[in-house]
Amino acid sequence: MLTQDLTELIPANFHSSSRVWVYQCSRAFIEKEAREVNEQLEQFYTQWQAHGAPVKGWAQLLFRQFVVIMADESDVHVSGCSTDSSVRVIKSLERQYDVNFFDRMMITFLRNDKAEMLPFGQVQYALDKGFINQDTLLFNNVVGTKKELLTEWLIPLKDSWLGSRVTFKVTAE
Repeated sequence: MLTQDLTELIPANFHSSSRVWVYQCSRAFIEKEAREVNEQLEQFYTQWQAHGAPVKGWAQLLFRQFVVIMADESDVHVSGCSTDSSVRVIKSLERQYDVNFFDRMMITFLRNDKAEMLPFGQVQYALDKGFINQDTLLFNNVVGTKKELLTEWLIPLKDSWLGSRVTFKVTAE
């Protein structure tokens, strides 16, 4: 799945300011699991409510490794309780598949159209050894809106929050 494919997957009828939550899984799901996860996510968002009112929501597993949940708050604001209900779904998936969606020390890059994870502490080593470079796309899971998801979720390492924390090789021109 490439960046342009993302536009086709994300519902067009959601406002660009729709809230987004990205949960990175500790491993990629196999195809059967991915189908099951997407079925559970659909069951969740079609019944999602905030103070008794239906939330215009959407959720899907992307790159077989990221659960993306979106809420269009144009009509119904997502409250703390309704946000908690989405976290309960993620926690349930963790238990069901023995995975972790809350490990913030793993960084994921897109290499050869595949999500590849690295522990935070090994990013500089991977740069030094040429496994990744300043232009390698990083999954920027701190995006908060649909617009950011479409424009800033996959960004070159050098342009990301991590770019200022690593040293890039100086290449002779």
